[in-house]
Amino acid sequence: MEEDILKINLGNGIQKIILNRPKKKNALSVKMYQELENILNDSSKNDSIYMIVLTGTGDFFTSGNDINMLHSIESFTSFKNFIDALITFPKLLIAIVNGPAIGVGTTMLGLFDIVYASEKAYFHTPFTKLGLIAEGCSSYTFPKIMGPSKAGDMLYFGYKIDAKEAKEYHLVGTIYKDVEEVWIYLRKLSQLSIKSIMAIKSLVQKWNKQILLEVNKTEVEELMKVCESEEVINRLLNFISNKNKL
Repeated sequence: MEEDILKINLGNGIQKIILNRPKKKNALSVKMYQELENILNDSSKNDSIYMIVLTGTGDFFTSGNDINMLHSIESFTSFKNFIDALITFPKLLIAIVNGPAIGVGTTMLGLFDIVYASEKAYFHTPFTKLGLIAEGCSSYTFPKIMGPSKAGDMLYFGYKIDAKEAKEYHLVGTIYKDVEEVWIYLRKLSQLSIKSIMAIKSLVQKWNKQILLEVNKTEVEELMKVCESEEVINRLLNFISNKNKL
């Protein structure tokens, strides 16, 4: 049975993490969140790793949370712990968004240090269509990154943006045509002072870490409340029947 999360050590201090559930458009399950959290925690203690690069298999980066996730305390705990692990990760977090990023696939990008995106990528947060709320710390990070108006478009109205617009509003740093060029560039970074990179990361992270942990805690608490409502259950059932249209 193929693993849903692939971990590949590329050398040069780079650990590549692949969301590998293409038949489900890389939808994130409880087990995947737990694996990702463990990888982040282990890598934070591994002196041979200074960079984690997250990407997806197939056409999608990720279609977001597996709908089956939203029904148990374990699900919400696993999700919260993963986001906490992103917030506190002391090394570089790089995302290579190889295709559409839905829900948390978009919101978690605000917690990454650098985001590369394929020309084919788009970014969608359909929370209000489902009766859900902002998560992945997006209620805090999106207004800071994109400004309140564009963040409002995405969070309140589920406005979908393509890679070009995501770059314009600073959610994405670079759009690529050939992903191999990104990997060549990342490998060259090992020539820089890793000690210096880690010191800068610590400074960048220091000022917002506690705020983000509190934001994540509050968002998850609110998400648990709304997921108990009949409206959300009905909207999720309707969404499941139409998910192939993403």
